[in-house]
Amino acid sequence: MSNPLLSAIAGSDKVSVRLAKTPAEIEAAQRLRYQIFYDEFGAKPDDTVAATKLDADKYDPVADHIIVVDTSGDVEKIVGTYRLIRKEPADSVGGFYTSNEYDISALQSCGMSILELGRSCVLPDYRTRPVLQLLWQGIANYVMVDHQIELLFGCASFHGTDPEKISEQLSYLYHYHLAPPGLRPTALPDRFVKMDLHPKESLNPKKIFNELPPLIKGYLRVGSMVGDGAVIDEQFNTIDVCIVLQTHLVTSRYKKHYERKTGQNMPIPEELAGQTDADAEALFRRD
Repeated sequence: MSNPLLSAIAGSDKVSVRLAKTPAEIEAAQRLRYQIFYDEFGAKPDDTVAATKLDADKYDPVADHIIVVDTSGDVEKIVGTYRLIRKEPADSVGGFYTSNEYDISALQSCGMSILELGRSCVLPDYRTRPVLQLLWQGIANYVMVDHQIELLFGCASFHGTDPEKISEQLSYLYHYHLAPPGLRPTALPDRFVKMDLHPKESLNPKKIFNELPPLIKGYLRVGSMVGDGAVIDEQFNTIDVCIVLQTHLVTSRYKKHYERKTGQNMPIPEELAGQTDADAEALFRRD
C-alpha cells in the first residue's frame, strides 16, 4: 500500500513518514502498539495477544498503516504509527472498528467520504513536536490529497474506567460539543454510559476544558464534535468517546496560513502536535 506522496515526506535525514509497505512492517507496527498499549499503559492482553506480543486484529489487513521510521541506524526502526481505515476496506471485514462500541450509521449514510483513525502511538523517546508534526503531515496528505476525505472519526480515551471521576468532563463534552443528529454516533445500548451527568449551567467550561486529556483538547480545538454516550473499555482501562471531525473545518482555518508560511499545501494544526516537545509528550500521557 505504498504511496509516493507519503513516501516523499521527511522531517529530517533520520526520521521519515510513509505508509507501511510490507507485512513485516505492519507486524512491526503491531509490535510497537503492544509495547505502548500493553507494556506501558497496562492494557490486559488475551491469551493470543500475550503469546504473540502483537496488538493485532481483523482490521489490520485492510487498513493503511502510517509509520514513522527512524533511519539513523543500520536497520530501520518503526517508532510511531497510526491506523487509517476507509469505508470500502472496512465493509470487506464487516464494518469499522468503532462499530464495536458505537452505532455509526449516521456517519455511513451522511454522503461524505469517511475515514476511521485509531491505534495511534509513538515510542516515548520520539514524542517530540517535530515527530508529531511529521506524523500529522502524513495523515494530512493521505486525507486531503490522496483520498479527499471529508469526515474523520474514531475513539479518544480518558484513562480509567470510573465515569464518576470524569463526570464534569463528560457533561462538558455533551453540552458543548455534541455532534448534530445527522453526524452523531451513539454508543451501543449495552455499552452506553450517560454523558449528561450535570446540568449545563452548573459547569465551568474553561476550567473543565483545561482538565481534558491533551489529545481530546487538540481535537476540539480544530473543530471536532463528539457522539452521544461514552463506552468503558475494560481491556484497555479507558473510557472512550467518539470523535467526529469534518475536514473542511481544519482546511478553512489553517490552509491559507500554512501555504503562506511554508509553500506547501497541507495544514498541520499545532493543537495536534503541540507547541513544544513537552506539549507533544503530554498528548500521549495517561495520568
